[in-house]
Amino acid sequence: MFSGADEAVRAAGAILAGGHTIRDTEPKYGLAVVGTVHPDGVWVKSGAQPGDAVFLTKPLGTGLVLATKGDLSEATRWMTTLNDRAAEVLRPFSPHAVTDVTGFGLLGHAHETADRSGVRIRLRASALPALDGALEAARAGVRTGGDPRNREFAGAHVSSEGVPEELLALAYDAQTAGGLLVTLPAEKALSLEAEFERVGLFLARVGTAEKGAGVVLEP
Repeated sequence: MFSGADEAVRAAGAILAGGHTIRDTEPKYGLAVVGTVHPDGVWVKSGAQPGDAVFLTKPLGTGLVLATKGDLSEATRWMTTLNDRAAEVLRPFSPHAVTDVTGFGLLGHAHETADRSGVRIRLRASALPALDGALEAARAGVRTGGDPRNREFAGAHVSSEGVPEELLALAYDAQTAGGLLVTLPAEKALSLEAEFERVGLFLARVGTAEKGAGVVLEP
């Protein structure tokens, strides 16, 4: 586990230095990232603007799939895929807002982006990309501990009338090593899609930003 972490950290362009241990009833391993970035290179989640297109760079559903204890190969592949290549392709397009989709799930992080940017984010449930087995698990009633917490955190700010419960569960599912949630001017959307396709990277257009507040998840 240590050597695997060191390999992944080096692949991300960093080094693993120092650490401490803790005694507990179950194994735990985590990393804290320390570094510097030029002010012009910072991406914020508070810059989304009305008219932006909204994208995801990885499919959703790691929590649902891991909870099934079935075939984890696809989920493992995505969780061990760094976001660095996607970020490199994205950077020349000067996105307005970027954040990673992790423990708060898609709707939690969309709520944060909408709230801090002063916009409404409208997502299409039918456009949400899902890992193999994720929707089947949701239909079967599988939920993780993050699901109720994420609904409590973001639910009051999310309108989801008419959305099937399995897609709602996918959107609230807490992600491990999720992809990037990106907003950028709509006129750049086709070029961004073409560039991601050219280099063989995943990209899904899932919605838009508009005037207003909150998050709308429509069927």
